[in-house]
Amino acid sequence: MRGDISSIHPSTDNKTQGSSGLTPRRLAVIVVGDIVGYSRLMELDEEGTHARVKRIERDLIEPTITEHSGRLVKTTGDGFIAIFDSPVEAVRCGIVIQQSMVGRNASQPKPAWMSYRIGVNLGDVIIEDGDVYGDGVNIAARLEGLAEPGQVYISGGVYEQIKHKIVCGYESLGDRKIKNITDPVRVYRVLPDPSAFNKARRRREGLLVALLTLMLLVIASGTVWFFANRSHTGEVADGAANPGPRQAEVLKEVPPASPRTQIETTQSQQSPAAPTPSQAPPQAAREPEMIALPGGTFAMGSNDDISEKPVHKVTIKPFAIGARPVTVREWNECAIAKACALEVVGSDDAPATNVSWSDAKQYVAWLSRATRKPYRLPTEAEWEYAARGGTQTKYWWGDESRVGMANCKGCSGVPSTDQPGKVGAFKPNPFGLYDMGGTVDQWVEDCGHRNYQGAPIDGSAWVENDCGSHVLRSGSWKNDVRYVRPSNRDSYDTNVRYPTHGLRIAISP
Repeated sequence: MRGDISSIHPSTDNKTQGSSGLTPRRLAVIVVGDIVGYSRLMELDEEGTHARVKRIERDLIEPTITEHSGRLVKTTGDGFIAIFDSPVEAVRCGIVIQQSMVGRNASQPKPAWMSYRIGVNLGDVIIEDGDVYGDGVNIAARLEGLAEPGQVYISGGVYEQIKHKIVCGYESLGDRKIKNITDPVRVYRVLPDPSAFNKARRRREGLLVALLTLMLLVIASGTVWFFANRSHTGEVADGAANPGPRQAEVLKEVPPASPRTQIETTQSQQSPAAPTPSQAPPQAAREPEMIALPGGTFAMGSNDDISEKPVHKVTIKPFAIGARPVTVREWNECAIAKACALEVVGSDDAPATNVSWSDAKQYVAWLSRATRKPYRLPTEAEWEYAARGGTQTKYWWGDESRVGMANCKGCSGVPSTDQPGKVGAFKPNPFGLYDMGGTVDQWVEDCGHRNYQGAPIDGSAWVENDCGSHVLRSGSWKNDVRYVRPSNRDSYDTNVRYPTHGLRIAISP
């Protein structure tokens, strides 16, 4: 789903005459990352920390940079510098790295957690001898130093390029003075959850309202006390130790309240705590349309791509699968019930998108509770069996691509759009299932694997305990016809949201 990697070496057109001859320069996006508390971790376990850092660089940093069309310039012991042509892909790369580290830390005791700070800047830089220099790099490094652990900070130049192109939130941190840089730099914090900034803003607004309300209560109480005492000065003076009936009545009407009591009362009125997904009570849910399949044996995979080999026989037990992908309307019932952390956007009958695998698991868990039925994600084998519709051809309709059979790039017969359109708009396959190819990428239960070597043959999910990525099937409206093949498979990071990713549900008898 990614473009080809762009070389960092400029053409002669990008060279300018400097005092020491031709100096290669170019406009680029620089990403700088650094591990927080590296010295402390080395002190705790020098060999173990070194090995973990090298493993993270090999298994996460380098592949993620490459996947997002970037180039790793160098590693710095406890950090890295990378260069990109696209600000969008650079920021996505930073988000993927940060969210993937959350999963990697889950298996470690808290003192051994590793967290990156990441800074991203767009600037004119010098590229020489495989390294990169200039103020553009320095600003990225300073942003990394400002960032909190696990956060991505970007400059104003990057923000202007990506603000309408990535589904996430941003929080302006204002202009910051950067060491050795003349002009202040506008700094933004990236919030991968697009609703996170709104939640933070509502919390701040709620606190402000609470403080203003407290101030008004204190002023009102003081005013009442002042006039009550002014009207009955003689009574108070004569009976300070034993107040008279009228004074007692006034004190009863306006009892003294501690600031702590007032704050707690006001906050509970202004911003009640929302229940977490695990605390939210089950609520009624829309029953999805399901298609029951009898099960059987089929040849899974193909010889079209190395990831789809070897072709192997798989036996599927009877199960039911959603006639269509989960829609925006269906997903947002879960969000309204406070059981899904994300509220998706789009038309009600469009597929839910920008959903991570972890989000998808939240949805099926809520749906199971709300309907008292064991809904789940389909396994990869179940999905392909259902997508083939009883056929063994390249596509469910035959071996040749045909216009108007699926919602994919250049093969739908309609102009390309930024949104996937409504579900079920194209013909169903022989099993009566819609959008089993194109429209939206669909998560399945299985962990990501390079190929089918060692895959189960009983239709069960292929999973491990430490699973950093999961399988996606179907392709989306943004992919070409190759992705529509029932055998096509891809994988993506478990906890990372992407604009073309959605889901379809399944259930066992």
